[in-house]
Amino acid sequence: MSEQIDIEVGDGTLPAVLWQPGPDTANGAGIVLVQEIFGLSEYIRRRGQQLADLGYVVLAPAVFWRLGTTAVPNGPQMLDEALALAGRVDWPTAVSDVAAAVRALRAREDVTGDVGIVGFCFGGGLGFAVAAVAAPDALVSYYGSALPTLLDLAPQVTCPSLHHFGSADAYIDGPTQERIRAAVTGNPHTEFSTYEGANHAFDNSDFFLYDEAAAQAAWPRTVDFLHRHLSA
Repeated sequence: MSEQIDIEVGDGTLPAVLWQPGPDTANGAGIVLVQEIFGLSEYIRRRGQQLADLGYVVLAPAVFWRLGTTAVPNGPQMLDEALALAGRVDWPTAVSDVAAAVRALRAREDVTGDVGIVGFCFGGGLGFAVAAVAAPDALVSYYGSALPTLLDLAPQVTCPSLHHFGSADAYIDGPTQERIRAAVTGNPHTEFSTYEGANHAFDNSDFFLYDEAAAQAAWPRTVDFLHRHLSA
């Protein structure tokens, strides 16, 4: 089950979705789930519930709230609409909002352990930028679309991190992935996984670029990584 909560951010109220684990599975750790360009889509909500089922308190801020929406509706124009929305996001403000979500999650009484970030696509890059300023205990980034422009932040991302990329990513090609790998693996606790033949957004089962084999290989690695790096 999920519920909407509000996070005060100084100049407004950031809406977010909260998932709580069951009493028999709760491990005391928390995860800030950072959306893709489609916002708090049904796909992101499923991942939120799956992370909660693993025992984490999960908080997903609605990054597009300042643009008057929380999600892009499914339809033939959804990609164009999502790209237009993402292009209107004020990046420093979005970083500040998600960092506020990290602080809010840490402040909860039911979060007694570490707090990590898991981000997809737009959220994979945004999560990386937040990790540079908010000091989470772990980061998982799925094909972070903004990462090529954020590599100067790599020395500031000191937490363990896991990066997933498809070898056939049409938005982040092989040479660019190698630049990212070289920058982020300066941290000895970084892991970098590539999935043969997978395109961008391979994990989103509601999107035409979904790659079942890659998604099913990446998710257990994500679960294992979080288990190893987020303590109760």
